[in-house]
Amino acid sequence: MSGAVEARIAELGLTLPEVVPPLASYQPAVQSGVYVYTAGQLPMVEGKLAVTGKVGAEVTAEEAKDLARVCALNALAAVKSVAGDLDRIARVVKVVGFVASAPDFTGQPGVINGASELLGEVLGDKGVHARSAVGVAVLPLDAPVEVEFQVELTEA
Repeated sequence: MSGAVEARIAELGLTLPEVVPPLASYQPAVQSGVYVYTAGQLPMVEGKLAVTGKVGAEVTAEEAKDLARVCALNALAAVKSVAGDLDRIARVVKVVGFVASAPDFTGQPGVINGASELLGEVLGDKGVHARSAVGVAVLPLDAPVEVEFQVELTEA
């Protein structure tokens, strides 16, 4: 099933990917009441990371911002896997982004803007959210960035 949100994704020249399979013992997303919580989503494309390393060292901030967009698309796929239809999104409540950072890198908010801006482009006002952007020493598989969402749904 696809609707207006997926049509908007296509208009942007993007494709909603398949749900990234879990790398360990967890689910890509779970629903509790009207909320969907995604697991942290890495910038996986066709089952692998295109880029690895620390932002501010091996990875530029602009590259990482693009990777945060990939994470957001993967998170939307995870939301769809439990909601059934992205048109059920009433609003994105919270985004948390983790940036594997070189010791002197302080541009985490700009990196996670990649995810936030994508949500605005795809969902409009429903994509406006609270957010945290956190610098960390390392992420799974040496990913540069990881993003998770909390989304409120409309009733089915």
